Amino acid sequence: MVIRRLLTMAGVAVTDLPGPYATPGTVRRIGIVEDHQAVAVGLAAILSDQPDLTVVAIAPTVPELLKQATDLDLAVLDLRLPDGSSPRENVEMLHSLDIPCLVYTTGDWRDLIRSAARAGVLGVALKSDPAERTTAMIRAAASGRQVATMAWASAIDSDPALTNIDLPPRQRDVLEHYANGETAASVAHKLGLSEHTVNDYLSRIRRRYAEAGRPVRSRVDLYREAKRDGFIGGDPRPR
Repeated sequence: MVIRRLLTMAGVAVTDLPGPYATPGTVRRIGIVEDHQAVAVGLAAILSDQPDLTVVAIAPTVPELLKQATDLDLAVLDLRLPDGSSPRENVEMLHSLDIPCLVYTTGDWRDLIRSAARAGVLGVALKSDPAERTTAMIRAAASGRQVATMAWASAIDSDPALTNIDLPPRQRDVLEHYANGETAASVAHKLGLSEHTVNDYLSRIRRRYAEAGRPVRSRVDLYREAKRDGFIGGDPRPR
């Protein structure tokens, strides 16, 4: 197993690692994509003390990670990798397998952070952060929660294109009706669309907001952000 070999090379006892199995639903499976071995091993060692987090794969590129494991709760992703891939390409590859991502970086490359943010990462952890903060961020992201940080906010704020939301007219129509409390079936009937199409549009709208660093987890969130962008008005009637 790659992580055992790397930790042994670094002088970390294999027994320090949490086992790959625990009570169902309590352990989050983490993959690390990092081409600097010392950084990857150090992060794995930090997480080894956490009973609810287990590193199951380490690799220098995303394709190599996926050869080891695809049933991951989170991929911790460095921005600059030896295969020359872009952060957006890597995030999209992981998302295609329903693997969420947390960026792990020095914070020096704002353009790369913006690229990852556009693809919908859950946040940005800095390699200079204290171990406790890094662990907390990984735990939150592995549970599906977005992690707001100054590094991420700063990169997004410096790129207006990230926070601007532009939707096609038909998606705006769907958003206005749905955010105001109508069901997908009702919206479909009113607009002459199939329910499948309405749900597809809603997925695209939510993804667009996630890419802009403005996640919408509920209908109230969706209403609030849509009103902020001028897509709808009036009082929300979320159900």
